[in-house]
Amino acid sequence: MALRPSGGFCCLGRVDLRGDLNGPTMQKLCVKPVEDENASSSSSSSSRQQQQHPTQSLSVELSSEMGKWSRDLSPLPKPLSSSDIHTSTKGSDVRVAYQGSPGSFSEIAALKAYPQSVTVPCEQFEVVFKAVELWVVDKAVLPIENTAGGSIHQNCDLLLSHRLHIVGEVQLPVNHCLLALPGVKKEALKRVLSHPQAFLQCETALDKLSIIRENTDDTAAAAKLVFSKNLIDAGAIASQRAAQMYGLNILEKGIQDSWSYLGLQFWPFMRQDCPYNVTRFLILAREPIIPRSDRPFKTSIVFTLEEGSGMLFKALAVFALRKINLTKIESRPQRNRPLRVVDDLNHGAAKYFDYLFHVDFEASMADPRAQNALSHLQEFVTFLRVLGSYPMDAYPL
Repeated sequence: MALRPSGGFCCLGRVDLRGDLNGPTMQKLCVKPVEDENASSSSSSSSRQQQQHPTQSLSVELSSEMGKWSRDLSPLPKPLSSSDIHTSTKGSDVRVAYQGSPGSFSEIAALKAYPQSVTVPCEQFEVVFKAVELWVVDKAVLPIENTAGGSIHQNCDLLLSHRLHIVGEVQLPVNHCLLALPGVKKEALKRVLSHPQAFLQCETALDKLSIIRENTDDTAAAAKLVFSKNLIDAGAIASQRAAQMYGLNILEKGIQDSWSYLGLQFWPFMRQDCPYNVTRFLILAREPIIPRSDRPFKTSIVFTLEEGSGMLFKALAVFALRKINLTKIESRPQRNRPLRVVDDLNHGAAKYFDYLFHVDFEASMADPRAQNALSHLQEFVTFLRVLGSYPMDAYPL
């Protein structure tokens, strides 16, 4: 069955051709799409701005100023937990959920997508999904992959276990900063706090410091903890925005690994002005947007394959035959059916991992090439779901 728009609508959902991945037999999900707000426009319906917290300038010695520090963190929103989600908040403001604390890179990505939005922090990725599903917020922004750290596998799995739709993407250059309390020098640090992904992206700088690493839930939470606990022996790896919000000094900017560290500075195809550390975020909503053909679109799908030699080659060939460029392909073992038993006449029964394949390709579902490619793909798959067809963010700024 081809996924074709009909009368201004597009069928974006599940197609279960054989098995059942999550319980009872899944039926095709056909929903009425709505136009999404412009994810790059500042003309949102809200006029409310995020509160800014300018960095305090303290130039005196730490010993004489320890007792004078005073910063009220009460205006900052408390991250939602699963017990906080009951009913949605009424109002005309676009509310965007993200995982982490105020000042995190996820919040920065949310504000890039919707500059006039009200951002809502959440404690966990699962809570972000539930906040959208239960109408607590309108949209969600979640990281999906990073050029240094790779894919966020937890969010790949959550996309499949929930029924939200991808309606956009945000590519955000990540500029990590080493932060500390005012008056603290880099040489005085004995430990540094941050998210494990931040540590992975700053290996070179951290190896030079030779200090203890302590994990936190997100980068902004590390900055908040250093300030709220007056940790004079600890630094934090977080954003410049987090330094402003929590009154910390920036000891060093741009400590993430660079192209030159990877030995790529002389590669002829490498642009030196291109940021090395970029995180790609997905924008999620309850309803899909109407695919268009007047601007570059990307489509994300997930599928499982029939057993047999060359099946993956045949599946990918449906895109190559129509000159559709693939931007991502990744396999994930199925959790509910991790092994596949195959009878081999020569060697008996064998057990293999059973995989889900996540694929992104550069085409809109309004494009007949994409519709025909997915129709062709269904000859080889046992399960197919379109996660979303959405505008590309081709220029990370």
